[in-house]
Amino acid sequence: MKIHIFENNYKFQPKLEFAKHIMKKTHYLLILISSFILNSCSVYNFTGTGKIDAKTYQVNFFPNNSELIEPGIDRTFTLTLQDLIQGQTNLQLVKNGGDLTYEGEITDYRISPMTATADQQASQNRLKIRVMVRFTNKNKEADDFEKSFEFYYDYPAAQQLTGATKDAAIKEIFERITQDIFNDSLAKW
Repeated sequence: MKIHIFENNYKFQPKLEFAKHIMKKTHYLLILISSFILNSCSVYNFTGTGKIDAKTYQVNFFPNNSELIEPGIDRTFTLTLQDLIQGQTNLQLVKNGGDLTYEGEITDYRISPMTATADQQASQNRLKIRVMVRFTNKNKEADDFEKSFEFYYDYPAAQQLTGATKDAAIKEIFERITQDIFNDSLAKW
């Protein structure tokens, strides 16, 4: 009876060889597909930028030319934009002569009441910052632009825009504006 079991296993041997053959072919197909996927990452990367035809960038100082002057936001904005580009690309930051140049100014820093209560008191205020940006690409002039970017931060009217509230507001606004600038200049979204 044991001999009979071995004979049945022998009948399945060709099917096993066929399955091994299919697995080898599938393995080669997966390697081929993986190589195409990895090769395409040289054109697009995980930050969303396409192939950047530049090696260096410079971010000139963005002075605060708004009517309401908030000390230090000009430096904070300039550094935030430099850090974002540095963190999302492999471009090298230079002081002058960059392939890509970002320059401009902060044109508006405004605090406005947004919503009112029944007794005409403001229940919420909004800080809005607008930045004018001139972007120049030495290698591809078609990418050049001059454009305003703005964003806002709402906070309760009972709070003063000082200390941690002001820092959080400026940080959130600048993160959004610099990401929008990055998207328009390098990601082309």
